[in-house]
Amino acid sequence: MATFNVMLSSINDVKNFVNIVSKYDYEIDLSSGRYVVDAKSIMGIFSLDLSKPIKVEIHTDSCDALIDELKPFIQ
Repeated sequence: MATFNVMLSSINDVKNFVNIVSKYDYEIDLSSGRYVVDAKSIMGIFSLDLSKPIKVEIHTDSCDALIDELKPFIQ
């Protein structure tokens, strides 16, 4: 499992993020405060507070390719 923070500050950032994570078949969660949503859900992401960094939890051991694609969002 990998955990890191991302910043999704615009609608395009959210759309691009979801397009990237949707290509992978393992579970990916986003959490902000006490809320946890599926990272592949645009509606779920918009329910979070996007003004703060969002914690990403990837539930697999081999996620190097995904992390490389998400580098523009990682803080």
